[in-house]
Amino acid sequence: MPKRITTTEQSKTGRNLKFHDNFKNKDMADKQFIEAIKKGKYPRYTVKKVHGRETAVSKPDKSTNNNLD
Repeated sequence: MPKRITTTEQSKTGRNLKFHDNFKNKDMADKQFIEAIKKGKYPRYTVKKVHGRETAVSKPDKSTNNNLD
């Protein structure tokens, strides 16, 4: 099974900036992805504060298929 979400752009510090939904063929900026997670559209992901900024992360589980990289 292919990964649902792929990170397509990172900052120089490694922050994920852009994402691609491989099932819907949709590109999203970090704020768009975060809002979609909050609306429950991506249940295998959650939003955490990292250095005071909302950040999309995969939920901890045994699967590597939902890891953001």
